[in-house]
Order: sequence, then structure tokens, then C-alpha cells
Amino acid sequence: MAEQFATGCDAAFPKEEHAARVTRVRRVLKERGLDLYLTSSAENIFYLSGQQTPGYYTFQCLAVPAKGAPFLMLRNLETYNARANSFLNQIIGYADDADPAMAVAQILKKRGFKGQRIAADLNAWFLTVNLYSRLRSRLGCIEDGSGIVEALRRVKSKAELAALRKSAKANDAGMQAGLDAVRSGATENDVAADIMHAMIKAGSEYVGMQPFVVSGPRSGFPHATWRRRRLRKKDVVILETAACYNRYHAALFRTVAIGNIPSQAREMYAVCQDALAAGTKKLKPGNTCADVHHAVQAVIDAAGQTAGYRKRSGYSLGISFAPDWGEGNILSLYRGVDIVLEPGMVFHVPITLRDYGKFTVAVSESLVVTEKGARRLSRLPADIIEAS
Repeated sequence: MAEQFATGCDAAFPKEEHAARVTRVRRVLKERGLDLYLTSSAENIFYLSGQQTPGYYTFQCLAVPAKGAPFLMLRNLETYNARANSFLNQIIGYADDADPAMAVAQILKKRGFKGQRIAADLNAWFLTVNLYSRLRSRLGCIEDGSGIVEALRRVKSKAELAALRKSAKANDAGMQAGLDAVRSGATENDVAADIMHAMIKAGSEYVGMQPFVVSGPRSGFPHATWRRRRLRKKDVVILETAACYNRYHAALFRTVAIGNIPSQAREMYAVCQDALAAGTKKLKPGNTCADVHHAVQAVIDAAGQTAGYRKRSGYSLGISFAPDWGEGNILSLYRGVDIVLEPGMVFHVPITLRDYGKFTVAVSESLVVTEKGARRLSRLPADIIEAS
């Protein structure tokens, strides 16, 4: 059957953007004396080729040779999607009854890579122990290539930053709809539905993780989200949302009190705002990821709120597929992470304080590192809100 579409017709970025990224990978391969790099990470495959699909739960593997064109190996059904989303000339499908490891190994052997120096992204979500073992048994030694692409993804290009700005705009629409929906008598599901509707209508694609909408005592549990609870007077409600544009995510945290803001919540929120301001001030070139976290932690500790803050102070934003909307595997704002900040890095900085099992207050920003310091992506105010 003749294909009725052009290669790359649905690509998110120009061909030249991906070619530049592959060139940078090849420089790393040359430095390490490697012949081939393999990745099954949906994020890395998208970064290098443009291929994106919700069907990445079936094994897909992008090969980047030190010499020669990259080629993609994946399920037959996905080859059409790959041709539309990428500019790759070599896309090889395997049947649904095939062993993916065997299929990939056969292709690599046929191309003469058995016995050469192969490195694979061993931290990829869907490279299982069994798949890796079967690949290694057929190809010989496979070195650990984890971090090769992730290091290149830290600093965003102009095209990537443009996608993040559009993501933030859609996320602002979703967050504002959620804030407007918080009122006594509504349910957490009502709020979540309004968030999702507004952000999708504003241009968001499917997101890497659902929004967090949680109220009352349940808001005191980290990573709880909507579960049909009806909102009541005196509830504290927290919303954490992210929208997606061309797989690039921007995120945001806001807090709403139904009725008068409890004095304890108001005091804790003021600490959150001060901590966010301290972290934002440190988020500039020359400082390290750890410097930002220590600035935040110092404010938290000075306020006597250490027990309610047991986490990193932020994580990198960019390309994401489920099960996450962040790039926390690339960069964290946390102790011991001594990577120096550079212009073009982007972070979500969520500051949360919890009275566990009682309530949480939270505020955050998605921030771009520039030559002059941090720049907000959101345009929404960051004060705690009173709802009726």
C-alpha cells in the first residue's frame, strides 16, 4: 500500500534541529571511542529523531552510529507514526509476535555491529533486565551509555524554549480554571476536570502526569490527587499542574483556602514565598544546582519548618512522557548536585510545607536561567487565594 504522507509531515521541530543534536552525540561517541549508541528512552528518542508515540510501552530502540545515519527499530504498527514524526530514512519494524531483543540484535548483527563497542542507555524506563540480558547474549558486551544524551538536554535551544513558553501559556489557562473552580460544594473531580479542559483547549497535548488536586486533610499527604472529595469551608486546597507543547512541559503549584486563610497556613505560605524568592535569586549562571537548594533550605530551617520540607527544591523541565512531567533524572536542585547553572537551563522550583495529614501549602514557578538570572514562564500571581 502506497504511503499517502510525506516523511516528517507531523514533526515538531525542523530537520536541522535534530541533525544538530545527533552531531553532538557523535562528538561524545568519538571522545569515548564508541561505535554505536542505543537508546530506548522515549524522551531521548524524541530529542534525537522527533519520534513520539503513546505506544512507547512496546520496545523501541534508536541507534546512532559513530558513522552513518541513525536508524530506528520498533513495532511495525508504529513505523507509520515514526515516518510522520521524524525525518529518519531508516525505520525498521518488527512483528507483534517477534522477540524485540532478537529483532534488534539481528538488525545490528546484519549491519556489522556485533563485536564493536556498543553503549546503551541503561537507565531507560523500558529497557528491562530481560531485554538487556537477551541483547547482551546476542551482541556481546554492551557498555553503559547512560547520561550521554541527558547531558546534552540540560541546556535548551531557542526552539525548545519557544515550546516551553507555549506550554506555560497553556498551563496558566489550566491553573486559572482550577483556581476559579475551587469553591465550597464543588468536588476535587470538578476542579481537575476544569483544569484539564482549559489546558487542552489552550493547546496542551496529553501530559506526562496528571494534575494534582487535593483538599482538606488529604492535602497533607505528598502526591495525593483527586478522589471525588467534596470541598468544604476551612479546607486548604493545593493544585499542581503541568501542560505540554511538543512534549515540552511547564509546571506550577498554587494554594487556595476556602473561607478565611488559617493563620498557620498563612505563616507557612509566607515561608514558602521567601524560600522561593531565595532560590530564584540563586538560580543564575555560575551557581550550582546545590547552591539553589541550600538557599531554599536555609529559609525553611530558619523558620523552624525543616520537618515539613523533606525533598529536593526543584528539577529540570523539558521533554517528558508518562510517568513524569519533569526531567528530574537529568538535573535536580538538591544537595550534592554540583553542576554549574548555564543560560538556557529550565527548572520547576516547587516549595511545599506540610503539616502531614492536616494540610499542605505550596507555591512554585517554572524558571528559565538567563545571563541576568531567572525568568518566570508563568504570568499568574503567586499569592495564596481565598475562595468562598
